[in-house]
Amino acid sequence: MSGMEKREDNPGGRGPGDIEKQGEILALSANDAGLDLDVDAELDLELVQVLKNFKSGIHAWSDAAYSRPRTLVKEVKRRSWRLATGWTLGCALLAGSASGLFYQRHHREEMARIAAAERAAQVQAELREQQARAAQSDDELLFADIESDVSRQVPSALEPLAKMMDEAQ
Repeated sequence: MSGMEKREDNPGGRGPGDIEKQGEILALSANDAGLDLDVDAELDLELVQVLKNFKSGIHAWSDAAYSRPRTLVKEVKRRSWRLATGWTLGCALLAGSASGLFYQRHHREEMARIAAAERAAQVQAELREQQARAAQSDDELLFADIESDVSRQVPSALEPLAKMMDEAQ
């Protein structure tokens, strides 16, 4: 872009060429007044050049910033899939751990219930055995009493003789 063209984004309709003209006008008016302002005019021209360089640098930076490829959308898609996958795997891991803990607890309770049932059966078996022994003892005592009552040491025909023998002694 040449210094004489006007840009649409420049408010007031002034371009870099207008600034150069103003610098020349200032230099001419200073010379007409008889003052030695050549140093000021050189500084003004140098300032105009610095402003031109700054403006062209800003435009170059802006063009480069707007023309570079954008990768933000692709990263967001990748991250969203990664995020969703991570949450899904995390939830699956949590559910698996929780179900494993519940199964282990249930298994422990089931084994405790089986062990308690076995202990109860064993206690009942011992109790039945003791009752059987007690009943057997009672039966044996009863049979012994009946046997002693029914049985005789001497047959009934020899009973008078056995009494005599007992008296003689």
